[in-house]
Amino acid sequence: MFADRASIAVLGGRGGSGCVSFRREKYVPKGGPDGGDGGEGGSVTLVVNEHLRTLLDFQFRARFEAESGAHGSGNKKSGRSGQDVTVAVPPGTLVYDESSGDLLVDLVEPGARFVAAKGGRGGRGNARFATSTRQAPRKAEPGREGEERKLLLELRLIADVGIVGFPNVGKSTLLARVSAARPKIADYPFTTLEPHLGLVRVREEQSFVMADLPGLIEGAHQGKGLGHEFLRHIQRTRTILMLIDSMSSNPGKDLETLNRELREYSEDLTRKPTVVAMSRSDLKGDEARGGPPFPLEGMRWGGWISGVTGAGVDDLVATVWEVLIAAGAQAPAEGRVGGDSHVAGAKEREPW
Repeated sequence: MFADRASIAVLGGRGGSGCVSFRREKYVPKGGPDGGDGGEGGSVTLVVNEHLRTLLDFQFRARFEAESGAHGSGNKKSGRSGQDVTVAVPPGTLVYDESSGDLLVDLVEPGARFVAAKGGRGGRGNARFATSTRQAPRKAEPGREGEERKLLLELRLIADVGIVGFPNVGKSTLLARVSAARPKIADYPFTTLEPHLGLVRVREEQSFVMADLPGLIEGAHQGKGLGHEFLRHIQRTRTILMLIDSMSSNPGKDLETLNRELREYSEDLTRKPTVVAMSRSDLKGDEARGGPPFPLEGMRWGGWISGVTGAGVDDLVATVWEVLIAAGAQAPAEGRVGGDSHVAGAKEREPW
């Protein structure tokens, strides 16, 4: 099950209270103040774990509370600080303040950290209040409360290539062909209801991550169909692969509609490098040859392909890789061979 939204509560630990104490030793009946400080409350910190790809865990646990600091004691002993709580989140997690709606941080890089709720400060013991004119203070501070927040987490997948197309145009079939991912495949619309990631190996030590995303329909930028559930994930991709159905009666109009939906949702999407391919060409027969049946207007032609038979798929992968290299994505893509438990591994492919 894929989850890309979660609401959680975070609470920093309360600081320990300072101590009121006086030194008591033999032959020193009126010793000075020696009350120690309270310990600092623990903090709740979000940390990016590169092996996570979903927010599903937060459906089972939605409250995170750090430990409170210990109280101070005599002999100027400070209380122990409360233990911090670390919360793992997947790369691409946006963190919002639930009450204000403000974006607090965008956690992308593995190991990135964000202190979501700071622990409270420990109170000072009475030894801190001694002066030359006030040698026996009976004053100590209580510990302060830790920060408390309600946060909204939103995951936007990080992938090199996002597959865009209408429902039932062969997006999942293509991903299954080029990687070890196994998304649900059927001959009816909206088979894919959640994103799937697959690792596509180009040649040894060179690979890229491809995302199969839910199908797009006209009006998606207004939230129709799976609308925003789909479009926010495409924002993270470096390159867009548009699949147009070879059996469409008007493929040029299909391409125009897809471009319009992306543009209406965000102008940034129209500036991403885009490869266009005609899918399900095995159903088209000998007509599926040659160039595109529509003007590309700055987009790259990926050819006629079939995820079922594999026709044209190797050439398409090579084209997508060239576009990624041109866009400067070579460094992030390299070293991904093997993937992890949440990204399906690459199939073995012959080098070109």
